Amino acid sequence: MTAPLNGHAAKHHHDPPRRAAEDERVTFMDCPFDLVTMNEAVNRTVSWCREERRPHTVVTVNAGILVMMHDDEALASACRKGDLIVPDGVPVVWASHLVGTALRARVAGVDLMAALLERGGRERLSVFFLGAKEEVIQTLVGLCAERYPGLRVAGHRNGYFKEADHPAIIEQIRTSGADMLFVGMPSPFKELWCEQYRDALGVPVIMGVGGSFDVLAGFIKRAPVFAQKAGLEWFWRFLMEPRKMWKRYLVTNSLFIGRVVKDTVKNRLLSRSA
Repeated sequence: MTAPLNGHAAKHHHDPPRRAAEDERVTFMDCPFDLVTMNEAVNRTVSWCREERRPHTVVTVNAGILVMMHDDEALASACRKGDLIVPDGVPVVWASHLVGTALRARVAGVDLMAALLERGGRERLSVFFLGAKEEVIQTLVGLCAERYPGLRVAGHRNGYFKEADHPAIIEQIRTSGADMLFVGMPSPFKELWCEQYRDALGVPVIMGVGGSFDVLAGFIKRAPVFAQKAGLEWFWRFLMEPRKMWKRYLVTNSLFIGRVVKDTVKNRLLSRSA
């Protein structure tokens, strides 16, 4: 897998993106979120592909990333600079209601990516895939040709590269002319990399999607719909890969629940004293 960025340090050479006056955001656990539904997220993202080619980042934030942001300022900064920031996980939405900062709906990264591929096929947009194993990405490209014949795959590159390869990869993506770039890499790398190089990439939509390539290509089975709606998709993932996931979910979920309880108690005490 690729080497991490130097100490997670990312230089930002662009001004904060201007947001339309009608855009509405709320802050939950020190992270801003856009109050959008899945359909609204898709419409906004596709509209960027039709405008002047200015880069926009789409950031999907789950409980794990919220916990990581608390201890990693570089990651927190990269996430907060997203042009579209959505809650990736039912637990995040539920917790936001408990704390009193209600998010509208879960917008899972894998579902948003699938919806954008489908819409991209209908509107003849182009995409670039970066990440995952070569077998996975080749399968994904083949499936896109079958499912979305109007979609153009402008290029693809597996996720096994070193920092010295970054300039060549950035140039490959920039010259591809892709409308959307999907980065199938783990956190915090994907958030830091997408933010650090957004201007150099020159792609209208840049979105980190974690393990979505593996799911959409059929290498990892997605949780049943009932488990997704019940907020148990993390538990399903644990059952699929217990050795890989047990520590991550045990530690992360405990820290997340602790933060939610703390914020809930704090907000209720403040409301009583007001």
